[in-house]
Amino acid sequence: MRKVLIAACIGAVILLAAIFGAGLFNASLVGKRPVEGAAAPDFNLAFYDGYRANLGAQTSLAGLRGKVVVVNFWASWCPPCRDEAPELEAIWRSYKDRGVVLLGVDVLDTDSNALTYLKSFDITYPNGLDIQERISKNTYRITGQPETFVIDKSGVLRRTFILPVKQQELGPILERLLAE
Repeated sequence: MRKVLIAACIGAVILLAAIFGAGLFNASLVGKRPVEGAAAPDFNLAFYDGYRANLGAQTSLAGLRGKVVVVNFWASWCPPCRDEAPELEAIWRSYKDRGVVLLGVDVLDTDSNALTYLKSFDITYPNGLDIQERISKNTYRITGQPETFVIDKSGVLRRTFILPVKQQELGPILERLLAE
């Protein structure tokens, strides 16, 4: 009985150490995430065929200076992303001719699943695959999907959404940034 109790205590200590270590690891990642009010990290995104919106085969965030940019990280297998997709498309259709660029960054997906997703939601804004998670994991350090980053005309991150974004939340932010 005493050996079982000692083993259980050792197991509990190991479990607590693992949880604490994982928390420190996640905290170190969060600490490196882009911060609102600071320059948004630059990246290059190659677009899916048919999802370029006159931006060419690829674009960089720096190349979009002078425009308000909304960067949305999503995946076809993500249920909250499916809820958010019509909201983002509505935002795109309302603001695309007013100086706003919406970029969809597909994470951990296959081309065929992503293209099926885009077609099923009648998505028309520019979208591309984040190959090897270079943008999502290494640059923006997202914690899940969906996540959305709103960047002003000068390239400064102004707002981060970690949950699905709604048109009534995003619209007033875009109006304010367009007026600046």
